[in-house]
Amino acid sequence: MDGAASLGREYGLGLEQRGAFRYSRGTCRTAPFRRRGTRRVKEEDVKNLRAAPLICALGAALLTAGCGGKTASIRIGFNIPLTGDSPMIGEGPRNTGEMLRERINAGGGWDVRGTKYPVEFIYVDNELKAESAVQAALRLIEQDRVLVMIGPQGSGRAIPAGQIANDNRTPMISPWSTNPATTRERPYVFRACFLDPFQAPVGAKFARQQFGAERVAILYNLEDDYSKTLAELFRDSWTAANGAASVAAFESHGQKDQNFEVQLTRIIRSGADFLYLPVYYDIVAKIVPQAQALGWTRPIMGSDSWGYAALIDLAGKKPSGESTVEGYYFTTHYAAAGATGATRAYIDDYRARYGYIPDDVSALTYDAIHIALNAISEAGLTGNLPQDRDNIRAAIAGLKEYDGITGKMTFNESGDPEKEAVVVRIVDGQFTFVASLR
Repeated sequence: MDGAASLGREYGLGLEQRGAFRYSRGTCRTAPFRRRGTRRVKEEDVKNLRAAPLICALGAALLTAGCGGKTASIRIGFNIPLTGDSPMIGEGPRNTGEMLRERINAGGGWDVRGTKYPVEFIYVDNELKAESAVQAALRLIEQDRVLVMIGPQGSGRAIPAGQIANDNRTPMISPWSTNPATTRERPYVFRACFLDPFQAPVGAKFARQQFGAERVAILYNLEDDYSKTLAELFRDSWTAANGAASVAAFESHGQKDQNFEVQLTRIIRSGADFLYLPVYYDIVAKIVPQAQALGWTRPIMGSDSWGYAALIDLAGKKPSGESTVEGYYFTTHYAAAGATGATRAYIDDYRARYGYIPDDVSALTYDAIHIALNAISEAGLTGNLPQDRDNIRAAIAGLKEYDGITGKMTFNESGDPEKEAVVVRIVDGQFTFVASLR
């Protein structure tokens, strides 16, 4: 029996053949959850949901066979938001996945120890909600029999989904979750990006030097783990270097807030030299015009959640005609301007196909896909799902260095890469490279 046929028997011969592209919305409902924005998932909720019946199919990362066992494929799933408050976070990874899938399959498939398997990518909408991400993880692992789960992207979804993946001994790679809790004490969970305890201090140091600032105001999303943690880390880094009185204002808002006048008025009155805004691009687009309308004229600096081309249009224009976010800075994972080699080739291919420059989460997803596929090649495929999961996890954990399109990574024992951050500035509506930070 050939390798494809034997693997096909283990992973589900006779199952209905599925196409190479599927998209399903994360609309499963189970009793333990109330669907409210991006609130944190409580531990008891997760425990209850593990035992809850699963009602609808979501995406997976799965090796399986088609009907009759004649072909086998490496199936990789994406737990991403395609609807909800920030759909661009999912659009770019899906686009990147489709571009890679077509390229790999055009070459005969992905090589695993001398045998090529076609790849099948499945895209799941988690609606930017923690509950949906948890439901997706359970479905991927228990019913779709996943090998690897890529995503969720943001920390608010990756942290609870990572608990599910680790408890079920299933490898997970989050391309974009910068919160330390995502991988902490979870040997089956990895990431492709730097961490917030790195992003915060290097960003604070840059702001001090670039703006000559002494006092900072910080405005963050209280309902998002990513935003809250990064705000606290930035505050602590700033006060450690400049003293407790150097934080002029520390304000929060809710996920669904539309009016920020109260917080912004306090910030303006605080006398801060600049505003640090570690929130998602769609919220940035609401806050910045309101701040300017209230009289804010000083610098604003953001984080890696700003890096979407949609930010420019969503933020609107000043009376002068330039974007309201023109001239502002943010830390991120890569800069398209000036890219060379494989990074430039990826950007050019993406732009030719989709009409715009890929954002950082898209580029990080490219790296995450290749980390997963390379691990599958290294581990091999035995046809025993629990064993293959363990072998793939070991292969990822054993990856000491990876030269990705978002930079060279050196992985530590926690599954986190050590890599540079970059600062970009918005100039003429483009994200322009300013500096590398380490």
